[in-house]
Amino acid sequence: MAQQHSDDRELLLQFKDAATKERAFTGIIKKYQEKLYWHIRRMVVHHEDANDVLQNMFIKVWNGLENFREDSQLYTWLYRIATNESLTYLEQQKRRSSVSLSDVENGLSEKLKSERDFDSNKIEWKLQLAMQQLPDKQRAVFNLRYYDEMPYEEMSRVLETSEGALKASYHHAVKKIEHFLLNH
Repeated sequence: MAQQHSDDRELLLQFKDAATKERAFTGIIKKYQEKLYWHIRRMVVHHEDANDVLQNMFIKVWNGLENFREDSQLYTWLYRIATNESLTYLEQQKRRSSVSLSDVENGLSEKLKSERDFDSNKIEWKLQLAMQQLPDKQRAVFNLRYYDEMPYEEMSRVLETSEGALKASYHHAVKKIEHFLLNH
């Protein structure tokens, strides 16, 4: 995952050419859409919300790709935008509802429980509920490390945070999740 894929470089070159720009962008979407969708979905919970955030994210990518300097991997840059868009969305939800943070977190848990396939006895659903108890940024760290198996070095580029802070954040997230799972 940490290697710059040669096809990413090719897609970026094609994106810079007006004749192949749209095809290259479609290639980027096809390559990364599913991973980014699930990254976002674990942050915002609801399918429709995840799709909205993903669309907003790809609009930002379309508008910003021209200026992408390639000082990081393409997927690192995409994950950074996806994470920031997810955090922005969650912040907007909190402001819009003008309710306490715990009400928003309970709302995310309720959204999760209303999912069609929800079964509170299944460990993956318990883990999702546990994740909803985490602060947004901690949830992003857990998400990238646990689900996407992203190395801390790469995560520090995505989240623009030191590796030490990320390790501590992940450790705290794991402890909170373990506590939740043992007590629910």
